Amino acid sequence: MSERNGDVYEAPTPMRLLRIGLHSQGEAIAMMRSDCQVCRSEGLHARARVEIESGGRRVTARLLPVDGTVLNLHEIALSEDAWARLGATEGAEAIVRPASAADSMSLVRRKLYGGHLEETDFASILRDVQAGRLSDIQISAFLSAGAALPLDDSETIALTRAMVAVGERLKWDVPRVMDKHCVGGLPGNRTTPIVVAIVAACGLVIPKTSSRAITSPAGTADMMETLAPVDLDLPAIRRVVEAEGGCVVWGGAVRLSPTDDAFVRIEREIDIDAESQLIASVLSKKVAAGSTHVVIDIPVGPTAKIRTAESAQALAGRLLMVGTALDLDVACLLTDGSQPVGRGIGPAPEARDVLSVLRRDFGAPQDLAERALALAATLLETGGVAAPGTGSDLARAVLADGRAWAKFAAICEAQGGLRDPPEAVQSHEVTPPAAGIVAAIDNRKLARLAKLAGAPGNLAAGLTLAVRVGDTVVKGQPLFRLHAGTAGEIAYALEYATVAPAITIAG
Repeated sequence: MSERNGDVYEAPTPMRLLRIGLHSQGEAIAMMRSDCQVCRSEGLHARARVEIESGGRRVTARLLPVDGTVLNLHEIALSEDAWARLGATEGAEAIVRPASAADSMSLVRRKLYGGHLEETDFASILRDVQAGRLSDIQISAFLSAGAALPLDDSETIALTRAMVAVGERLKWDVPRVMDKHCVGGLPGNRTTPIVVAIVAACGLVIPKTSSRAITSPAGTADMMETLAPVDLDLPAIRRVVEAEGGCVVWGGAVRLSPTDDAFVRIEREIDIDAESQLIASVLSKKVAAGSTHVVIDIPVGPTAKIRTAESAQALAGRLLMVGTALDLDVACLLTDGSQPVGRGIGPAPEARDVLSVLRRDFGAPQDLAERALALAATLLETGGVAAPGTGSDLARAVLADGRAWAKFAAICEAQGGLRDPPEAVQSHEVTPPAAGIVAAIDNRKLARLAKLAGAPGNLAAGLTLAVRVGDTVVKGQPLFRLHAGTAGEIAYALEYATVAPAITIAG
């Protein structure tokens, strides 16, 4: 028995924790019997929020009531995300209560009705996101409000600062810390390992934290994982960077702008990619990583994320403006996004392209090399190791004489060991129905094909492109080769390729 405000009431009965291997894509979920004491509490229903406490830690999760054939009366089953956040132990006792309402929802509603938010408002919303007090539906309302009623410049700066403040920050004992980013939307654009190798080989510090795939067939972290471990914690990242000057690791393993992970997951589900949210996402992670100078690749093309030069220039202007407000030196390069970069699409196929460029192999994709050299040149000049106008020559020399490859191999060894990319079990060539000239390549359709083949879940899956826009092809000549783990995945991809051809051949 317990007492509150003079009233005597029954304390919650402990529940026994069960781990059931439910992967909920980032959302904390709890399942309990519909007739248990918590589910029968007034006001609770499916999608209600519950607070779970065990071993001195707490997590807020979405409730899924189930019938009595699945769980016992005093058992609570947690999704993998809820389990990890709670640091749970199988069979341990937990106290479960209805979660209190999130105060920040009033701020979300203010934005939904066209109101202006200050930095303290964004901070309140982000704290509730980080604590799990906002449901996915409530977070989607916040993101949708920012898309339909775009954040102004002051709100974008405020959101970026708040996203930095809610997580951890890295600090480096050097005056300049370099970084790079691509806004995405272009398959195969895997310049990061090449840029990091060149820049670090020239004595600059470039601790690169990268993401896994969101809607693409491969994120930089997925690709890098085929070559070396990427799940490094902060002490390990610091050790690698202090030894080699750079790293290429998965940012999700550390708490740098952690609320962005929740935002990205929900943006993917509701297919929203608001400009202000993109800016805050990119720059908050750069500031949190301790970067002082960043170059941002903005591919522009009819099937890229950014479709027109005007849109790209407007985005670049806002990136520079927000960067300046956060004491971050930002340079933007508008690049060709009319077709994929390199030949590989998918983690292992892209890794093979990266290796061929760094090793200076005959036939290495020159478009990937040239794009990486342009980005590296900008960083070498802004980093002060190359005079204005000479960064390209220095970058090219470092790649040509093998210093970049030696540095990349050393970074991989420091992260846990360099390895060969895996080979797919199944493969299949796709050929044109007739001879002609490659008139266009659809980035989005090729990315879809690679995902149907199993990328990025299967690191070996994806495709290898055999043609470029303007090439002449004959009937029976391969356009691309699919790589997959099963014949069924090949069949799914081929069915899509027939219905929605990714490569246009003009007769």
